Amino acid sequence: MVLSQREQERYSRQILSFGEEGQERLKKAHIFIAGAGGLGSPVAIYLAVAGVGTITIVDMDTVDQTNLNRQILHFDRDIGRKKTASAQEKLEEINPDITVNAIDVKIDTANAANLVGNADGIVDAMDNYPIRYLLNDVAIKKEIPFFHGGIRGFYGQVTTIIPGKTPCLKCIIPKAPPAEVFPVVGVTPGFIGMVQATEVLKYFLGIGELLTGRLMIWDGLQARAEEIRVERNYGCEACGVLVTKTTILEMKK
Repeated sequence: MVLSQREQERYSRQILSFGEEGQERLKKAHIFIAGAGGLGSPVAIYLAVAGVGTITIVDMDTVDQTNLNRQILHFDRDIGRKKTASAQEKLEEINPDITVNAIDVKIDTANAANLVGNADGIVDAMDNYPIRYLLNDVAIKKEIPFFHGGIRGFYGQVTTIIPGKTPCLKCIIPKAPPAEVFPVVGVTPGFIGMVQATEVLKYFLGIGELLTGRLMIWDGLQARAEEIRVERNYGCEACGVLVTKTTILEMKK
């Protein structure tokens, strides 16, 4: 994955931080983003400008007027368009040197693993826990990282999950909160999404300290970030030792 002259110029300021070898790692990387909304927008934009070589983004919704206070991939002119079409158009304009796979489909148990395919990691940019848990399961089975983010109003949370080494989403949040139409202030997914994108970059580059075993809680009203230490539950129904061994045996059949 040799960088072109244009790529060397485009990324010159970040190459100062991690070198051409690091930039080539990003070019080689493939990330799967579940959701092209409030969280998916900043994550996709910042991974695109950073030069992550392949971005697969999945969503099934159309752009609505109520999305525009936070979903920065979509503009007023996009109302009524599929979010995937809108997202792909913007991301390819932002960086024509990357590959964008935009898939208009609902993620479910029948297609989740195939949609993720050979991606090197999964970004959780969803707004419902059943799909979050499903993607958590896919990450465990494929042994790839899962970058979780969640928001509500001025509050948000982020953690990075490395299957087999850290608590999974089910360990941290064993039971889904009640489904609701929750408040969202656009700056919150912007902030949380950028933290998720930073985690993705650090993982691919192999630098820094990931948010593993830690749940970062953001309080935008107090401008305060706190951490909660989280531990793996070895009896977890998703990643517990017995469940993991059984899954591996089933995959080998």
